[in-house]
Amino acid sequence: MFGLFKSSPTKKLRKAYDMKLEQAMHAQRKGDIKTYSMLTAESESIWTEIQTIEEKEKNK
Repeated sequence: MFGLFKSSPTKKLRKAYDMKLEQAMHAQRKGDIKTYSMLTAESESIWTEIQTIEEKEKNK
């Protein structure tokens, strides 16, 4: 019953993931490939965190 009010642990991570991808897109459009690759790598690490959390929740 109280699970309704419980927030998803991945909600903040998904927002950060989307923000990093958007920043990477803007860096790529400006021609800053080094920043683009750094932001893409950061977003990939956030995505792996999201996947591990979701797997843990799924296995419970």
